[in-house]
This record gives sequence, C-alpha cells and structure tokens, in this order.
Amino acid sequence: MRHNLLISSLLASAAFIAMPAEADQGRFIATGGATSIEGSAGGGIVPWATLSSYAEEGQWGATAAVTEVSVDDFRLSVLGVSLTYDNRFELSAAKQTFDLSTIGGELKQDVFGVKYRVAGDLIYGDLPQFSVGLQHKRNSTFALPSAVGAQSDSGTDYYVSAAKVWLDGPFHRTWLANITLRATKANQIGLLGFGGDQNNDYEIQPEVAVGMFINRNWAVGAEYRTKPDNLGFAEEHDWYDIFVAYFPTKSVSVVAAYADLDSIAGLADQTGWYLSLQATF
Repeated sequence: MRHNLLISSLLASAAFIAMPAEADQGRFIATGGATSIEGSAGGGIVPWATLSSYAEEGQWGATAAVTEVSVDDFRLSVLGVSLTYDNRFELSAAKQTFDLSTIGGELKQDVFGVKYRVAGDLIYGDLPQFSVGLQHKRNSTFALPSAVGAQSDSGTDYYVSAAKVWLDGPFHRTWLANITLRATKANQIGLLGFGGDQNNDYEIQPEVAVGMFINRNWAVGAEYRTKPDNLGFAEEHDWYDIFVAYFPTKSVSVVAAYADLDSIAGLADQTGWYLSLQATF
C-alpha cells in the first residue's frame, strides 16, 4: 500500500510542477532522453547517464510516461514518473504489469529509482556525463517466481553510466553513446524475483546504447542489455531493441521500437514491438 501511495504522490507532483524547465533558453531538445521500462531516464531497456526533464540549475522538472511492450507470449505495461532537480538529481518510480498471455496470470513489480549526476556534461566539454544510480524493486506476485527458484521478492540494482553527445559526428549528424554497468541479482529485470538456485550473488552486467539524430526532432538507435542467469529451470538471455524516437517539442516524446527479448521462462523467440509516450513538465 505504501508503494502505491508513493507512486500516486509522484504522479501528482509531476502533474502540478510548473517550473520553467522547458524554456527555449534551456537544455537542447531530447537531452533528457526517454523513460525506460524501470522508470529512470534513458532509452527503452537501458538507463542512461541522462536526467529526465529539462531542469537547469535551481529548477525542478518532472516527467510521466506510459509504455507497452508486446512480444509473442507476453505483454509488459509500465506507468512511470520522475522528478528532477538542479540538473543533478533524479527520483523515479515505475509500476510494471507483466501479462502471461500464454500460460495465464500476471506478474507485478514496483521500481523506485535514484540517480545522481556525478561529473561531466552530455554536450559541453571533453568529459562524458557520469551518473550513478540505484533501482529498488519489489515484486508483489512472488508465488510463481518462488516456485521456479527465486530467492527473494525484492532487490536493488546499482549502476554507473557514462554518456556523450557529438554534435557533428559521422555523416554530419548528432550522435549519442551510453554505457551502463549494472550490479544486479534480478531475474528477468525482477519480474521473476531475485537470485536463484544457480546463483544468488550480484553480477556486473554491461548495457550499451547508441543513437543518431536524423534532425533535431527525430532519432534512431539501438540498445543492448546483458542479463544474469540465476534460475535453473530456464536459461535467461540478453535483450536488445532498435528504436525510432520523435521529439516534436520539449513537452512530448514518442518512442517506438522493435524488441527482441529472446527466450523468457523457456518460451523462445520473444520478439515484438515497444511503444512509449512521455510528457515532460
């Protein structure tokens, strides 16, 4: 209940914050990225070093996003919100519902994130933007994960990310690259619990993303996320996506992608589509 109240509070804050973070003299369009499936600013499946919204020094900003991922046998629905301050801090929350279309039922998880920009800048200077963050996850439907060998219904991922934008990169286009190193015990990002009968220790998993802006409003790119393999009943595989992002204004963004989640819980060839709509305040 307290997790639902916290998410509701963040949603209310996102709706009513009215700081001028979107002012024309502020940060470049799209520099906050999108909202990932775990609520943090980034791409679709990878948190980036970017911070959500366009908040500058001394300003507050907020985002709210809805995301759907549909593959052959499963569907993931996500509601995400975030608050940022001072172009330095980010707080985020996400509510995930994983529909088990083939076998019936659903899995639910809440994710609460904190991110801090440590050093550097996404665009200016030679140093990439470095951020550190954590995502605390709590699975509220643990009967199935427990039955297949998961050791806990909650866990915390820790990560460090570095990102950089090149305004005049190859083909005279603006490019972005991001690398994230995540320490995690999560099975299928936590939807199947944390730790397992094969491994119950943290593992470092690299995640990468690269994008190219076709113009100031459109971008294309790809992400790749490695994942641990803790459960003996089914091998866990890496994920990747190929995305198209549209930023018509600083207030709205839309991301569509082809998603390849490989095998999930023994069901092979989980490919399909990803669609996310974000509002920025």
